[in-house]
Amino acid sequence: MTAYLLRRLLGTVGVIFLVATATFIMVFLMPGDAARMYAGPRAPEATVQRIRVLWGLDQPMPVQYIRYLGRAIQGDLGESTRDKRPVLQAVIERLPATIQLALAGLFVELIVGIPLGILAAMRPGSWIDQVATLVALIGISIPQFALGLVALYVFGFLIPIFPLGGYGTPLHLVLPALVLGIGGTAFYSRVLRNSILEVTGEDYVRTAHAKGLSPRIVLIRHVLRNALMPVVTLAGLDLATLLGGVVVIEAVFGWPGIGLQAWNAIRNQDTPMIMGTVLFASVAVVFLNLFVDVLYIAIDPRVRLT
Repeated sequence: MTAYLLRRLLGTVGVIFLVATATFIMVFLMPGDAARMYAGPRAPEATVQRIRVLWGLDQPMPVQYIRYLGRAIQGDLGESTRDKRPVLQAVIERLPATIQLALAGLFVELIVGIPLGILAAMRPGSWIDQVATLVALIGISIPQFALGLVALYVFGFLIPIFPLGGYGTPLHLVLPALVLGIGGTAFYSRVLRNSILEVTGEDYVRTAHAKGLSPRIVLIRHVLRNALMPVVTLAGLDLATLLGGVVVIEAVFGWPGIGLQAWNAIRNQDTPMIMGTVLFASVAVVFLNLFVDVLYIAIDPRVRLT
């Protein structure tokens, strides 16, 4: 277990390093001048040049890269050129809203996807299975931004049940969570359906039926207990994906999280904020994946570390 954790930690550090490097290169090649954005359009060129020297933007790319990595390791992600405050502070302030939305989206996926998968597996080939398949195809096929716009139009204008956007009350969370979770619902239902059908053919399940146990007891005690293992793994990985991929949903619904912050940073060419939000989200996703791997090993003794 210890050796496995050490290998995974080393791999995690490598992934973070690659993400930081790729982010720096992409932002470095972006058009625009961070010093000019910080000083303002009316600032004299001498002032802009002093800012470039202060930030090291007049240095060659390798020097800027080493300086960027050194500061990032110390937790210094720079200062926003728009808000004039530390990037890390701004990201931490937005983090609770993103976590809230990601957890709500995951809840929607589980609360809809698991029952749908169970019903489809109990009657394979029936109309329930066909409806579940249709729902899965629709959920996978429709882009989130399109679904979000349709949801805003229907439930914000035609049937004004929910607020059009913003943050502050449980009603503000409903539409973003539903739109965020509808795609994952399709994956959970299909994964659980296939897992149940696979487990149902195992010898210990047939033995349980032969002992006279009711189908409900067999399903709960023997089938679901093992069939849910892929769902547990998928849930952890999915939560990491949701945390790192809520940019579109937050932008559509005006949800004040890290995704909306990154979107505004791109629009305003706020390079320190872009690099800071991407790096912070990447670190969170990588370590959450590591936690899921360890949790999976802890709850499934059949897994062997290699």
